Amino acid sequence: MIDALTISTKRTAASRLSEVDFDHLEFGKTFADHMLVVDYQDGEWQEPQIVPYGDMLVSPANSALHYGQAIFEGMKAYKNTEDDIFIFRPLDNLHRLNASAERMCMPAVPEEIFMQGLRQLIQLDAEWVPNFTGSALYIRPFMFATDGMLGVRPSDAYRFMIITCPVGLYYNKPLRVRFEEKYVRSAEGGAGFAKNAGNYGAAMYPTKLAQQEGYNQLIWTDASEHKYVEESGTMNAMFVIDGRLVTPALSTSILDGITRRSVLQLARDWGMPVEERKVSALEILNAHASGTLQEAFGVGTAATIAPIAVIGYQGQDFELPAAGADAFSKRVSDALAAIRSGEATDTHGWMVRV
Repeated sequence: MIDALTISTKRTAASRLSEVDFDHLEFGKTFADHMLVVDYQDGEWQEPQIVPYGDMLVSPANSALHYGQAIFEGMKAYKNTEDDIFIFRPLDNLHRLNASAERMCMPAVPEEIFMQGLRQLIQLDAEWVPNFTGSALYIRPFMFATDGMLGVRPSDAYRFMIITCPVGLYYNKPLRVRFEEKYVRSAEGGAGFAKNAGNYGAAMYPTKLAQQEGYNQLIWTDASEHKYVEESGTMNAMFVIDGRLVTPALSTSILDGITRRSVLQLARDWGMPVEERKVSALEILNAHASGTLQEAFGVGTAATIAPIAVIGYQGQDFELPAAGADAFSKRVSDALAAIRSGEATDTHGWMVRV
């Protein structure tokens, strides 16, 4: 626990909390009253501050807008059964943020600023953390270049911020997905392992095409052969094949998901065989044909566990059996929820109290 840093706070003059309909939350559209802001200038981080959520000025020549030096994280805070607030695995998100920063030639964010900034921000906006089933306070740390000049080089100045928003369920029904065999999310040696903004912007067009065909998301395949599974939309992809949990091994083109890590750890805790390796589209389809493909699902911070009901491949749809109460995806989703709510023992120390 880091308490050495005291962050100056300017409270909002008028909270918007009373205007929020917590029964009808649209993901990512309702923001809490305050945000953390800290600038990087002259080779060092300046004094962080918490201020009312609001717009900010940037130069039209802002280098993040022109050259894409922008990274982010996604994480969640939860209320347990005692109404205490905990954040799920925040240090893992900090380490991944700094891995993304290194790849994008940006400065690392100090642990003291990140953790104490999180703690004070969420303490200030504690009433924004919902406590109904499936809800959380979504936390978006992000950093972007702030130089106001045109020139293809790393910026000299940056801004790190954290904003938060109350959210409910991201997906409310199993997904329809299809294998993508033309467009590429990321290639080996690229920046696919980093959470930089450009990865997501480039994925929008092929995703839009799939949605026009009636799918919710894509299963991205490798850039060189379009044979091997990479990710599912903005989530890591997982499959239960003949009692084994199979997921693509991490690489420079696959994001090291925090939820992915957690699901794999729980599977190992339960003695389930886990295979992190290359997995091809044809292997998935052959397993479906033989009846050994028991489950397919995506895992990520926003959705947590998102079951897949239909997989499309070269114009044909393959329906998966509905996940029953004893399905692995259901059991692991329930286990994660129980850890977050405090109903189950947090044996791995994932929950950090605010």
